[in-house]
Amino acid sequence: MTTPDPSPAAGADRVLRQFIADDGSLHTMPTKRAKRLVVLDHVVQAFELGVVYPETEVNAVLRRFHPDVAALRRYLVDDAFLTRDAGHYWRSGGTVDLG
Repeated sequence: MTTPDPSPAAGADRVLRQFIADDGSLHTMPTKRAKRLVVLDHVVQAFELGVVYPETEVNAVLRRFHPDVAALRRYLVDDAFLTRDAGHYWRSGGTVDLG
């Protein structure tokens, strides 16, 4: 009998398998905030740190994940993964791989 991996990464992987399709698209947005934050962290990895994006470019990136880019963009801003000012966005949250 194997014991489950209690690490946070194992939990995140389980959530991503539940909500992200094999092609990388998002089937549904989790209703539970903890799971939604895992999914949003995954999505925000598509944006480079230090780069300012116009809204049209943000929409193009988000369209790879889900057709409702306005809702996805709003979640990212509301949960401080992206910051918005005058129609421009930049990554302001999410995990960062330092390795």
